Amino acid sequence: MADYPTLNFPPIRLRARRNERGCTEIFDAVRGRWLVLTPEEWVRRHVVEYLRRECGFAPQLIVEEHPVTINGMAQRADIVVMGADLKPLMVVECKEPNVKISEEVLRQVTRYNNVLRCRYIALTNGITTYCYEHDGERYNPINAFPHAK
Repeated sequence: MADYPTLNFPPIRLRARRNERGCTEIFDAVRGRWLVLTPEEWVRRHVVEYLRRECGFAPQLIVEEHPVTINGMAQRADIVVMGADLKPLMVVECKEPNVKISEEVLRQVTRYNNVLRCRYIALTNGITTYCYEHDGERYNPINAFPHAK
């Protein structure tokens, strides 16, 4: 994993292997399968482990690549965390570290949230993280990821 940047999340340990094409794959314990390690996946793995270890969410409450239909088009939210009532509580949009967290990324995750109706949204590239609480009318900034800068 030396080719990937240090992120503003606590370090994690990954199970890794090389596939037949020479690509690095990592084991996703939440989904129970091997995935090609991309820069965005590097960020997603850190966020999932943060949610599990630091925030105390059970793996069963974390849904990766959650389907969302917008204007009849199938899309996928990177991470959706379910609450104790099994309703979506938080949606997280992950970008690779070299992608700037912009207004367009915020619009993307709020489009997902128009369908999901989560109380919280987060946007991260692993270096910069923004979190918001939705009060039903507007998104108010919060610092929900204290280890993330």
